[in-house]
Amino acid sequence: MKTCLVVDDSSVIRKVARRILEEMDFSIAEAADGQQALEQCVGSMPDAILLDWNMPVMDGMEFLTALRQSDGGADPVVVLCTTENYK
Repeated sequence: MKTCLVVDDSSVIRKVARRILEEMDFSIAEAADGQQALEQCVGSMPDAILLDWNMPVMDGMEFLTALRQSDGGADPVVVLCTTENYK
C-alpha cells in the first residue's frame, strides 16, 4: 500500500485529505507542521506528501528544503497546497 503524509496545521484539512486519500487506497500519516513532518520522514519516508505552505514552527518551503537534503528525501512526490483568505 502506498503511503501519504498529510502536513497541515488545520485538523479539518487533514481530516478531509485523509478521507479522500484513504478512498484512493493510501495509508495516511499526519503532521501539524513541518518539524513534525520531518521527524516522521526520518523514521519512515512516505511515497507522497500533501504539504501546506503556511504553517507554524516550520513552513512548507522550509520543510521541503530540509526533506530534499535528507537521505531518501528526493523520492517522495510532494504536492504543495495552501488556502489563503484575502479581503
